[in-house]
Amino acid sequence: MAKKKTDILVIGGEEIRPGERSNIEIPVAPTYTHDTLSISVQVIRGKLPGPKLFVSAAIHGDEINGVEIIRRLLKNPLLDKLKGTLIAIPIVNIYGFIHHTRYLPDGRDLNRSFPGSPRGSLTGRIADVFMKEIVANSTHGIDLHTGARHRSNFPQIRADLDDPVTLAITEAFGAPLAINAKIRDGSLRQVASDKGVPVILYESCEALRFDEIYIRAGEIGILNVMRHLGMLRKRRASNKPPVIIQNTHWLRAPESGVLRVLVPLGAEVARGQTIGFIADPLGTREVDVVAEQAGIVIGRTNLPLVYEGDALFHVATLGARETWEVDEFHEAMEPTEQEIDPEDLSSAPIAG
Repeated sequence: MAKKKTDILVIGGEEIRPGERSNIEIPVAPTYTHDTLSISVQVIRGKLPGPKLFVSAAIHGDEINGVEIIRRLLKNPLLDKLKGTLIAIPIVNIYGFIHHTRYLPDGRDLNRSFPGSPRGSLTGRIADVFMKEIVANSTHGIDLHTGARHRSNFPQIRADLDDPVTLAITEAFGAPLAINAKIRDGSLRQVASDKGVPVILYESCEALRFDEIYIRAGEIGILNVMRHLGMLRKRRASNKPPVIIQNTHWLRAPESGVLRVLVPLGAEVARGQTIGFIADPLGTREVDVVAEQAGIVIGRTNLPLVYEGDALFHVATLGARETWEVDEFHEAMEPTEQEIDPEDLSSAPIAG
């Protein structure tokens, strides 16, 4: 019996039917030396119908932690039992990825350029291609990001948590923290949401760096979302709800000098606590960096050389009744000496 036409998914001009797995190259503008470039997409379709989830990374070309998360996800044997469709795009900004930079060659930020235009700038054209080929063929999305250069982020979800569907996906992911982040104009989250496709953003690690614990947390989180959506077999175990963050702020350098950091990522800090200090190279003068409010360090600079006004610590404000234990998260994510069974990996809790 012939498949119904509605069972055929078309991406990049290629047809993918239920039960098929296909690697697709979507052509984009070549380099000025006429070398061809394309955005690589792997589409995995289960034999049974279900949601269409896209997972993307490297929208900012130097944010590579998500590239490794997707590579591991695509090797996971659990996908052999998939229901619905997984659309994986490990490198969206191929230009920035090649040149180790956040931006495209025209200097624009792709995540501020959606929905784009087929007749616009290079960045706008890439955004347009992504919307037409990926978002238009999806029901849900997970976008993977990291901190900027010399700046690390503790694992967190950023999403519109006032939307019930997005909140449910966020809770299913199982990251320790979830920030109720306003949708920014021109972002993938904003434009996809306008099209009825809820998207959550997973932040972790630093640009141009891999972090094993954060990579494992990302892969587990995506598999957890797929279970929640019915794309993979559900497990009895449930995730600990994330700590919901409503407000964050940056602590900035009170003076120029050499920074010494006294607290790690994920640390809970008290109001008035000294969490670093800045000294001149000769050590004749030191200035404390003091927490202005109680909270959790969700991001910090890794560069010890700072100018007055530089962003040093990103602190999430804790509610009065919230509790936080970072060691639980790290213990849950530590690799064991033995090979981990995929069934255990996909259901392991990401502690909050």
